[in-house]
Amino acid sequence: MIGALGALLLVAAGVFWWQGRAASDNAPQVPQLAAPAPKPGASADPLPESDAGDAVGADLPEVPEETKEQKRFDRLDRDHDGKITMPEMLGPRAKEFRKLDTDGNNLLTFDEWAAKAINKFKGADKNGSGFLTREEFATTKGKPRKPSCKCKKTE
Repeated sequence: MIGALGALLLVAAGVFWWQGRAASDNAPQVPQLAAPAPKPGASADPLPESDAGDAVGADLPEVPEETKEQKRFDRLDRDHDGKITMPEMLGPRAKEFRKLDTDGNNLLTFDEWAAKAINKFKGADKNGSGFLTREEFATTKGKPRKPSCKCKKTE
């Protein structure tokens, strides 16, 4: 189904492109205007043409073209030796691990991993029954997110 829809869109795009090209090929040609005759007493030198002749401008500055993969590699290669070691690869994750490892023993228990959810459950279980009623569960609802743009609402 999706393939057929994609093929149909490609055919439609081709038809529009073909029609647009045909319209530009059949467009009337604009005649070239002749240069006006020089005024009496004016120099008869012709205007310079757009050809710059042998003139050469300054070279463009060299800009390294780093790909996304090169940039990602360079972020992890902390010592810039062209190699990523295991500590370099795991470095960004260590900080997040340390936040979860609350007892600091470098072992992550399920309770440490799920601490946020456990604390949310305990906070909602007001009577300490070990389960949530519908009313208690309703208190776990997250805060509504504000839109990322400050768009005006239209009615």
